[in-house]
Amino acid sequence: MRRAVDLARRAAIERTGPVYTLGPLIHNPQVVAELAALNIRPVQDVAEVERGTLIIRSHGVGPDVLARAREKGLDVIDATCPIVRQVQQLVHKLAREGLPVVVVGDREHPEVRGIVGWAEGRAVVVGEPAEVRELDLGPRVGVVAQTTKNAAELQAVAEALERKGLEVRTFNTICRAAQRRQQAALELAREVDLMIVVGGLTSANTRELAALCRATGVPTYHVEGPAHLHPSWFRGVRKAGLTAGASTPDRVIEEVKRKMEDIQKEETRQEETREEEETRKEMQEAMSFKTFRHGEIVRGVVVHVGEDEVLVDVGAKSEGVIPLRELSCCEVSSPREVVSVGDEIEVCVLKAEDNEGRLVLSKEKADAERAWKRLGEALERQEPVQGVVREVVKGGLLVDVGVRAFLPASLVERGYVEDLSKYLGQTISARVIELNRGRRKVILSRKAVLEEEAARRRQELLDSLEEGQVVRGVVRRLTPFGAFVDLGEVDGLLHISEMAWYRVNHPSEAVQVGEELDLRVLRVDRESGKVSLSLKQLLPDPWSTAKEKYPVGSIVRAKVVRLAPFGAFVQLEPGVEGLVHISHLSDRHVVHPEDVVSEGEEIEVKVLSVDPEEKRMRLSVREAVREREGRSRRSHQARNQESGEVTIGDVVGDIFEK
Repeated sequence: MRRAVDLARRAAIERTGPVYTLGPLIHNPQVVAELAALNIRPVQDVAEVERGTLIIRSHGVGPDVLARAREKGLDVIDATCPIVRQVQQLVHKLAREGLPVVVVGDREHPEVRGIVGWAEGRAVVVGEPAEVRELDLGPRVGVVAQTTKNAAELQAVAEALERKGLEVRTFNTICRAAQRRQQAALELAREVDLMIVVGGLTSANTRELAALCRATGVPTYHVEGPAHLHPSWFRGVRKAGLTAGASTPDRVIEEVKRKMEDIQKEETRQEETREEEETRKEMQEAMSFKTFRHGEIVRGVVVHVGEDEVLVDVGAKSEGVIPLRELSCCEVSSPREVVSVGDEIEVCVLKAEDNEGRLVLSKEKADAERAWKRLGEALERQEPVQGVVREVVKGGLLVDVGVRAFLPASLVERGYVEDLSKYLGQTISARVIELNRGRRKVILSRKAVLEEEAARRRQELLDSLEEGQVVRGVVRRLTPFGAFVDLGEVDGLLHISEMAWYRVNHPSEAVQVGEELDLRVLRVDRESGKVSLSLKQLLPDPWSTAKEKYPVGSIVRAKVVRLAPFGAFVQLEPGVEGLVHISHLSDRHVVHPEDVVSEGEEIEVKVLSVDPEEKRMRLSVREAVREREGRSRRSHQARNQESGEVTIGDVVGDIFEK
């Protein structure tokens, strides 16, 4: 935003002729008014400008707008935000690859309209996940976001598209600066009693900030300047937070801050009597030092972290000390692995005074006291607990859950884990499966939590599957009767009969392990968790064109695929087979089909009938031979007639044909 404003001010000084911005340069009325004082005027369309300089604002525009401006001979200054420019280039690239693009954002926002302009007509704007249901985009889609949106909105739309069975390529195009600003605003909102968000009422990123803050439950007000602040908002508020949109000038933020401080001072004066009384009490408490007894649990603030000890202010005459060995139930090499200056922690009093007159404390014992109670409740309610992996030991992991807990290697994942060291320092969620305080024994299972999550995802997937739906899966295992396909927590069966329209002797002829396939859901048994799939239903049925390709009376080549006592089955093409009855295998009497043909042999047959609905075709070798011989005889007769010669066959040959 500052870059765009700087470019505009420089243009007003350096460029000759009038200077325009295509729309308000930024969504802030104060800045727009300042630019107007420099004779920089906003216009809504290129058609309004006949000459001079046109500044493209940071929201960017589509290529058609730039082309129109250059055709008019305007001096164009492109102040498009570099982040927005990257999104435009990405969308343009995806469109050139033939991939439809979903833009998550406000369809009326100029940035979104500009991004859509680069998609060559292949983009659609989605404001919320519910709108995905109405889209018809094809099997694959790319997803980008307006740069001021939050990551949760982008992820929600991407997941909604995936639930439709689409292959989704999601690109996080949210501005990192906007994300950091949003995260900082969220963290601040959770710590205060009131949030003030400063910025233009039409600014998308400022509105997004205000919406995020309101979502925390804290009262939030969106203002453009100090004049919009109301003293009533601050009554009873002890701590107020202030944040601003990217387009808000620093001076406006400072003016709002000063006005908030003035309001707060006025509130303080109105409660002066009460505040003075509270101050006196605080001073009295500060003048008197607390006394502590062995085993007492107290709260304190970490004021210093050394190499082998930590100092904690617990309101005593001097800071209490926590030795390194008393910081954690598990072995740590540095106090910094456990606490930082400013942390508020609970500690247990070990000694009221050591040889140096210091209060000796233990965080480990205070954590343990609280942890045993929490672990007992978690075991009773079958709820997971959180802990940090501190050590890799023989047979598993040691986890700090307030006390030292053991997580067996066999219960770390749903499958075998070869290298446990990758979990060091990670915060994990696990279920308590054994607890004995007397023996200080805690056994955890992370596998139980993962299996519950997998079962939930499995049920969600089963609930979402419908007959006729097209899904994507990966072939995991082949059996003589079919292939098992991983759909994500659910395995579906692709039976050998549903792999192709032709006869498949073994699944490996049609699919391979690791292959990714689009499949149609035939049946879903939610009670047993079984899903039946079909590949051939997504492939064209060769019988649909068999009548045109193999008309009755035509002679074609076919391959003998199997023999039966009553004849031979032959393949005209994969998926199209016909029967040559034993009576049509030869002119002579045939006892066994294998006497005249063999499997794998290619032969000529004549089409006698075609029934696409029943997928049946009657064929004849005998008729094909007769027709071939008849054509040969007729050709021979024609040649003899031309030469004037007549043979016995020419006279009585038709007797032998009969």
